[in-house]
Amino acid sequence: MALRSARARGVPRDAVHHPMFARCYARFSVSAETRMGMGSVRERLLAGLSGRVIEVGAGNGLNFAHYPGTVSEVVAIEPERVLRQLAVEAALRAQVPVDVAPGAAEALPVKSEAFDAAVVSLVLCSVRDVPRALGELRRVLRPGGQVRFFEHGRGGGRVMTFTQRALDRTLWPALSGGCHLSREPVASLRDAGFALGPYRRVMMPENGPALPSSYCVLGTAWRPPETEG
Repeated sequence: MALRSARARGVPRDAVHHPMFARCYARFSVSAETRMGMGSVRERLLAGLSGRVIEVGAGNGLNFAHYPGTVSEVVAIEPERVLRQLAVEAALRAQVPVDVAPGAAEALPVKSEAFDAAVVSLVLCSVRDVPRALGELRRVLRPGGQVRFFEHGRGGGRVMTFTQRALDRTLWPALSGGCHLSREPVASLRDAGFALGPYRRVMMPENGPALPSSYCVLGTAWRPPETEG
């Protein structure tokens, strides 16, 4: 079994507790599947995956319906109790086996090198310690394993980036479940030692107004293979 006790690693069962935000996010995210085109983004994010996959920060499980049949198992880690309960319900409807478990991105309750791929989707904006979380992602991936990511972060011109930083220092994290607007996911992945594959900038909504949260990136990275030496 890949799962191991999160408590044994010093992580509380509910490492994140934002019940009001979780309920609001659950309602908004479902409507965004069609209204903002998130469903098609999830299809592109997960297309071609195979083997054992870990999804970190699974939320209410909206990715589960989009995993291709070539995936043998998904271990979905979600720290927030309300969202995790919704993810369990979504897992029952999935076409691939999905095991939903509590845990924090900074201390994943799974064995090292146990997965062929990892998925992070609108997650790195809200983890408390991005380098530690990405270090954990490297630990649990086999050498050569890939990361599929869809994240939002810094974008726009000077006025927009100033606005993003100002919101991060004031109201935004408290109102949005710890989310930050001005992080740089691509740079963070590179700094964590991942080899970047193709990625593209995406605006969400694609044809709507440019909001501080609109600047997204969709792409692939890899844990480099082990080198002999």
